[in-house]
Amino acid sequence: MRNARKFKWSIMLATVLIPSLGTAQDAPNFQFRFTEKPGPYPVGFKVIEQYDRSRVFHSASDATGKPTNADGSRPLQTLVWYPADPSQSQKMTIGDYAALIHTETSFDKPMEQGKSQAFIADFTRGTAGLPTWAIRDAPMQHNRFPLVIYAPSVNAPATENIELCEYLASHGFVVLATPSIGASERVMTIDVSGANAEAQDISFLIDSAKSLPDTDISSVGVIGYSWGSMASLFAAARDQRIGAIVSLDGSFRYAPATVQQAGDVHPDQMKIPLLFISRAEETLESWSANPKDKEQFCTAPDVLNEWTHGDFFFLQMLAVSHIQFSSIFQRSERFRKEGLRFVPADYSLQEGAETYSWVARYTMEFLNAYLKHDAASMAFLKRTPADNGVPKHLAAASLRPGSNKQAVSGTPSVK
Repeated sequence: MRNARKFKWSIMLATVLIPSLGTAQDAPNFQFRFTEKPGPYPVGFKVIEQYDRSRVFHSASDATGKPTNADGSRPLQTLVWYPADPSQSQKMTIGDYAALIHTETSFDKPMEQGKSQAFIADFTRGTAGLPTWAIRDAPMQHNRFPLVIYAPSVNAPATENIELCEYLASHGFVVLATPSIGASERVMTIDVSGANAEAQDISFLIDSAKSLPDTDISSVGVIGYSWGSMASLFAAARDQRIGAIVSLDGSFRYAPATVQQAGDVHPDQMKIPLLFISRAEETLESWSANPKDKEQFCTAPDVLNEWTHGDFFFLQMLAVSHIQFSSIFQRSERFRKEGLRFVPADYSLQEGAETYSWVARYTMEFLNAYLKHDAASMAFLKRTPADNGVPKHLAAASLRPGSNKQAVSGTPSVK
């Protein structure tokens, strides 16, 4: 229990305190803009309310004191983004997405559940009226598309990366996501039990996608952000249907001992491709200035070094901190006021927003390459970021193919 508390504190530090390299000042003129253009498909969105009846969940109570889920099974509010037929219906707003958190675990009975809802209220304040790409319940395309499961960061709603999920749907993927919730209650725990719970959610979503007429579950990828990447790794190690992983600054890089503690997750044996997109590296001073759980780094092998049998792409984004991999943060009024506390030194909030768009582009190209076997996307991945049009001071990339093939790298320039 002591180690779990230490690790939780380390994760909080890594997420909030360590990247504090920029100047703490207001940036009133910054407006987050997602600049990638949509793909060839309109975007549909729907919510599926379903239960995993093989697992027990302690649900909240309604105003009368009765549990919102009488049989005690695990509620999984499933968000689905998909390629749609053209529609003249009104597009959803950020506020429409934000409202979903009130029924995350209670479905048709809106509930107040504390911190997660306060988080959404805080980070969508002033942006609720902004339009998005998706049209709710738009008619589906009559085709079958690869499946992508998005696993959110710790305790986060499934809507923390709306732009990314909509973007992928517009390029011909069906994207499913469910909130990050703990093994038996709404609060996620940062331990093996918590990661196992979210990993089981991922496999449950793949199973449930069999009922979607537009989904090809023979071609499945997972995307995890932060703690969601730990769950994605666990799921991929156990579920052979998963054919590719995208990690957005995933926790397994910083907590290899947790991977080892799982017992059945062996990165050195995994053969599927991995795209790891990293934040800017921290200075040695920032590491030494904050307490760390040394057992996480000293008693277990590094996951990325162990990934030798599957293709491994490493993309380092030099202008962002950990929280900037989430559009809900970057879009918020609060981030506009406080964001420079988290941005790496000498970079701007605008460069962070530009980076987010490149993160989405690389994610899409990676999934195209490995789930659709697209040769042009594979060529994109093998080129240097500069050759793909990324400003030289924003990114560096390297490729380590599986089976000991020759590596390709691109080094960052000095800004």
